[in-house]
Amino acid sequence: MIDLHSHILPDIDDGARSMDMSLDMARQAVENGITHMVCTPHIHAGYFDNTFKAIEQSYILLKARLDSEQIPLQLSFGAEVRVSEQIPSWILHNEIPFIGKFASRKVLLLEMPHSHVPVGIEMLIKWLLENNIQPLIAHPERNRELLADNGKFEWLRRTNVIFQLTAGALVGRFGAKVNEFALKLIQERKIQVVASDTHNLTKRPNDMAKAYEVVAMLNEDYAKEVFYSRPASIVIRSDNIY
Repeated sequence: MIDLHSHILPDIDDGARSMDMSLDMARQAVENGITHMVCTPHIHAGYFDNTFKAIEQSYILLKARLDSEQIPLQLSFGAEVRVSEQIPSWILHNEIPFIGKFASRKVLLLEMPHSHVPVGIEMLIKWLLENNIQPLIAHPERNRELLADNGKFEWLRRTNVIFQLTAGALVGRFGAKVNEFALKLIQERKIQVVASDTHNLTKRPNDMAKAYEVVAMLNEDYAKEVFYSRPASIVIRSDNIY
């Protein structure tokens, strides 16, 4: 499997707290059948002010340790970027790493607040698409406004974004309501990618293997699409394209 969303880089956001934890998370990913993981630490102004350079340096260190420990996990890097009016400026100044390409567009992993859909997000999405950037919305199943009003999901979908669902949502890690919504989105085939969004080994572990089983029970061909073929097509064409 290809995992497009992870917080495995050490001591850079609310994910892995140390290099040892990063290595254990990498081993857990391999146990889940993951062959390639994209490191996507938060870029969230005022909370996680990560820069392209800081992310790249952390990635290089982790990659070297995986090689020395002979952990068979390939890495690339990007970022999970919180919706902000600063995003166009960051992009114009080459300050955001993308995770790959989708239909010839660079892919930006875009995070909304968990509480709501930000006012004006459609204008940001329009700007991104006009600038050859494909927004990939992270974990829509956990957004409380989308949970309360599924019609709002359809409105967002019509803006031509694509969606990444979290594996843990499919195995009940975030509660019954999130699980129900996640399964509904899978059954209606409205999700383009499933990823782990792993942060640690226990509370936010890598649930990809169990999540794959859930989706495969419903539709095995679709499971292969959202866990294997589409993520692979995004990341294989990336080589950290910026």
